[in-house]
Amino acid sequence: MAAKIDLEKCTGCATCAEVCPVEAITVENDKAQVDEETCVDCGTCIDECPEEAITLED
Repeated sequence: MAAKIDLEKCTGCATCAEVCPVEAITVENDKAQVDEETCVDCGTCIDECPEEAITLED
């Protein structure tokens, strides 16, 4: 599994990147991106996203 960003909801606030314990999220062009190989499925980004733009997917 890995975190998935809904680009329609993502505002590029970077909250998810700031709280990610393994630095698997970057923000480019005002949208968050997840490095699926680095993501450890902890769910921290999901809990902290103010736009509810992140889910865990297989």
